[in-house]
This record gives sequence, C-alpha cells and structure tokens, in this order.
Amino acid sequence: MSAPLSICWFRQDLRLADNLALVAAAAHGRILPVFILDDDSAGADRMGAASRWWLHHSLVDLNAALGGKLHVARGDARDILPALAAQAGADAVFWNRAYEPWRIARDTDVKARLSAAGVTAASSNGALLWEPWEVQKGDGTPYKVFTPFYRRGCLAAPPPREPLPRPALDLAQDIVAGPASSVDDLRLLPDEGRAAMLAPHWQVGEIGAMTRLQDFIADGLAGYKDGRNLPAKPNVSRLSPHFHWGELSVNQAWYAVRAAIDVPEDDVDNFCAELGWREFSHSLLYFNPDLKRRNLQTKFDAFDWHEDDKMLRAWQSGLTGVPFVDAAMRELWQTGYMHNRMRMVTGSFLVKNLRLHWHHGEAWFWDCLVDADHASNSASWQWIAGCGADAAPYFRVFNPVTQGEKFDKDGAYTRRFIPELAQLPDKYLFAPWTAPQAVLDGAGVRLGETYPRPVVDLKQSREAALAAFARLRDAS
Repeated sequence: MSAPLSICWFRQDLRLADNLALVAAAAHGRILPVFILDDDSAGADRMGAASRWWLHHSLVDLNAALGGKLHVARGDARDILPALAAQAGADAVFWNRAYEPWRIARDTDVKARLSAAGVTAASSNGALLWEPWEVQKGDGTPYKVFTPFYRRGCLAAPPPREPLPRPALDLAQDIVAGPASSVDDLRLLPDEGRAAMLAPHWQVGEIGAMTRLQDFIADGLAGYKDGRNLPAKPNVSRLSPHFHWGELSVNQAWYAVRAAIDVPEDDVDNFCAELGWREFSHSLLYFNPDLKRRNLQTKFDAFDWHEDDKMLRAWQSGLTGVPFVDAAMRELWQTGYMHNRMRMVTGSFLVKNLRLHWHHGEAWFWDCLVDADHASNSASWQWIAGCGADAAPYFRVFNPVTQGEKFDKDGAYTRRFIPELAQLPDKYLFAPWTAPQAVLDGAGVRLGETYPRPVVDLKQSREAALAAFARLRDAS
C-alpha cells in the first residue's frame, strides 16, 4: 500500500527550508508540489511586470530544487485545487497563509470546497514573525502606531519560532493526466529589454536569498543604523523581494542577524525593528482590508489633489528636473528596486510638491518593484501621504535638495543614475538650476535640453501643499 499523498500548494513561499507547509506535507507522506498562477482571483490586484519577472525566475529555481517535479497551473485555484486533489488521489492540501484580502477570501473558499470533498486543508504561518491577531493591545484592538506595536506588542510576545531545516521529500510524479505545463507556459516574462535591464541586479531564488543574507551580515549589518540612510552605501539588506516571494523566511533572517558576531547591538536592533515595520504593515492590512484604496484617516477623502498626466509622467520617467528625485525613479525602473530613503523622498515629492494622489505612486511602484508587496506598499504610501494610521505628518515635506546634500554628499548615487549631470560640481549637483551658466557649460549641461528644468518650484509647491492641508484641517 502506497503512502498517503498530499498537495503542497506553493504561493509566496518559494523555498524548501523553513517551509511549514512543506514540513507538514512531508510528515503526511508523498507530495505533489503545485503552483497556481491565479490572476482570476487577484483581479485588479494582479502582479505588476517586475513582480512577474521575479516570479518566473523564482519558479524556475524552485522547480529545479524539486527535481523538475513542480506541477504548474494557471486559473482559478478554487476550481483547480479540488479537481487536482481528486485526480491525483490526494487526501490533504497544505499551504502557508497570505494576508492580501483577495487571497484570504479565495483561500477560505478553497478550504471549504476541499473539506466538503473530504480532503484535509491546513494552513500555516510561513510569512510573518507574529500573526496579526497575536499582536494586539490589552483591550483586544489592533495597534495603530508602530512604536507601541513593536515594543509593547511584538517584543513582549513569545519570541518568533526558530527556523526549520529542509525536510526529506518523497515527491510524486506522473500522477496527473494531460499535458504537463511548464513555468514558461505561465507567460510571466515582460519584454526582453525590461528583463535584460533587471537581470544583472539580482540572484533570484532560495540560494540567492541565503547568499544575499550572508553577504549583508558580513558586509552591511555593521553600521546599519546610520548607513541605511545613505543610498550609495552597502548598509541595506535588499532582502525585501526574497521575503515577499518567500525564498527566505523572515524567521531565518531574524535569527541569523541576532547570531551575527562582532556587530554592534544597535545595528542588529535597528534591522530587527525594520522587520517589525513589515509586521506592522501586515497588521494594518489584515485589520484594514481596503488599505490599498482608502485613506485610513478619512478626512483625506476631501483633500484637494491635482490631476496632471504630464507631471505624473515626468515623475515616473525620472525627468522632473530635481536630481535626487530623478535618480531614485531611474533606479526603480532600471533595477526594480528603490532604496528606502529614496522611497520617502520620491513619495513626498509626488504627493506634496506635485500634489498628485498617492494612488498614482502606489500603482507605479506596484508595477515597477520586484518587492511589490500589498501590505508594505500600501502602508508606506499612506504613511508618506500623511493619511495612514501611523503617518508622517502632512506638513513634513522632504526637501530633495537638502536630502541629497545630506545623504549623498559626494553625489555617487545621483551621478550613477543621472550621468548627464556627472560633471557638475557637488555644490550644484542637487539644484542645477542654481548653477551659473559658465558652470553648466563647463559640465556640458544644457537645462531644458540635456536635462529638464524643474517641473515645480520646490518652495512654492511646498507652501501650496501646506495651505491645502490647512484648509482640510480647518474644515474637519
């Protein structure tokens, strides 16, 4: 008599180590590993182009690690999983939980359909250090401010579980009738030019994720507290896409960082606090399922946003004429990533200097980021717009000139992404419109031709934004 068969449904947990669903499936018996591209259920929240590029390569890597035995399908998981379980003779399906509203609704339906068919359906926490419902205030309500959430909630809770090793796997094969689908059949890849632009910057997959973690601990963790603000320095982990796709669990990172040798405690604590921000974003999403679309502070529903397609395209293209903003937007397009300091600078410029709705920024980042995460992206845009639960006050406007002078003093980051300004002296790099004509000529810069003039006056646009906020405040 053959061992029981279960399906391990891979989703945003594309790894073999510390994968609770896979551990449960291995303990059950033989395993049919499955991935389903479910754009049907995702609807308007389906992945953007950069995410799809990453997912393609991560699935290729996972399939190789599984000896080519990953079953790939495309369609509505509510229909596919019960049918697949019946066809394969699986008596259980295991998966790791996800927290996007559409996934929660879909997974609830999947579990009901499987249970009705007599198939065990079990989910695990494979994505977070603490479940959202495990970190709440004493009165049972969710936290709305990060610091008490992290210090009174997370750090006072039982410590995160320790990572589990990769289990021994008995993988099933040749048990599903019909032509086999491949990762290529999912048609995830964008055009060749975009793919070629992203590829040099990343090692996608579980091995790449662990390599990135080890490199960060060796070369970037010491000095993280201050260095993480400097976009030209190596003191950021760049682990966010690996976390999002589950090539590395946050538990693995938490314990690896805390075990680091000869690293100042402040640097370790600051990195773990950043992991706490990820937890906080997921808590906000779980308790506010419409986080992506509705202001948490409803008074902002009446805010006087502008609509200007020309301004939006300039921002998206890195052609605003404000170098520190443009460098970041070009980093985003060229690499699928943006340094966190720069996410704040570009976000502030969009919603405050240009006064364009944060939805425009959220949508552009969603399409361009390889780490586009429903919880983190939505919560971060609400934070910078001032309308979130724990938000930067609307009157806090990042000045991109002084930000550049402070955090990119030698201009290395800005010159890397805006080579047409490379010859400008540091004094004028972040505000080339203030440079004397002789300096511009000497640097080969022709404002309005080789590099744009600013699309807005920084001082005037800041004052206009603050006036708009004052009107909103007075009316509320």
